[in-house]
Amino acid sequence: MDKIGFIGLGIMGTPMALNLLKHQADLHVYDVRESLSDRLVSEGAVKSDPSTIGSTCSVIFLMLPSGGIVKEVLFGEEGVCTGLVPGTVVCDMSSVAPEDSLYCSRLLREKGCGFLDAPVSGGEPKAVDGTLSFMAGGDDATFQKVLPYLEMMGSSALLVGDTGTGSIAKLANQIIVNMTIASVSEAFVFATKAGADPEKVYKAIRGGLAGSAVLDAKLPMILERNFVPGGPIYINHKDIKNVVEEAHLIGTPIPLTSQLFEIMQAMKVRGHMGEDHCGIVKYFENLADCKVQKRDD
Repeated sequence: MDKIGFIGLGIMGTPMALNLLKHQADLHVYDVRESLSDRLVSEGAVKSDPSTIGSTCSVIFLMLPSGGIVKEVLFGEEGVCTGLVPGTVVCDMSSVAPEDSLYCSRLLREKGCGFLDAPVSGGEPKAVDGTLSFMAGGDDATFQKVLPYLEMMGSSALLVGDTGTGSIAKLANQIIVNMTIASVSEAFVFATKAGADPEKVYKAIRGGLAGSAVLDAKLPMILERNFVPGGPIYINHKDIKNVVEEAHLIGTPIPLTSQLFEIMQAMKVRGHMGEDHCGIVKYFENLADCKVQKRDD
């Protein structure tokens, strides 16, 4: 088995790395927060740093908050590339702009290394139980080398196309997920304000055409007023910003997503960025002066 590097041990990265360890991966980990690395060490990982990971690991996974951080970790003064060995494969599972993926791929290929952009869908619950979905961009040979490890962390992995298309697929995913959360929020604020029991409305409609994985995942959290992040608003805000910028770059109108971005901007002003993205309901609750929650029996 390859020696595996894993950089970025946040909400998603830690459970993903733990699933690699469950499959007996020879795992070398790094995070700027040393306590997160220490937890993985207690489970059998080796604590390392980006440069050492670059010089010793043949497959390197990144799970980081933004494209800027990905570039710094790879190409900074003490980054992965300071010790990178030709033939190494870097798999960036972060949610970034397609241009970030193309930039990383170009510089890594100049060093004789492979690159795959393979962002994920499923959030923290699926990261924990190992059922994430991966959407990858790159060449088939690189994908096949990484695939066995993606399958340790997820239930599906598909090569969408060339470099950058994994990131494009992720942005499309984020439009649908976050727009659905906004639609669910608006609908249930409407139902609550009109006097209906939101939990009973949910039970009545979830088996019909309005039912969805997003509805089933997020409406129960809203009813319980549970906004502990599995997918924090600040990450989704960053992704929707990337959607808006990419759409402007390629000349695609996105009127609904642009409005969604402004809703998230309002959430930022109100200090809700650290909450789960089902917290978008608070935007609509503030407009209607009501709260969506379970009713007392």
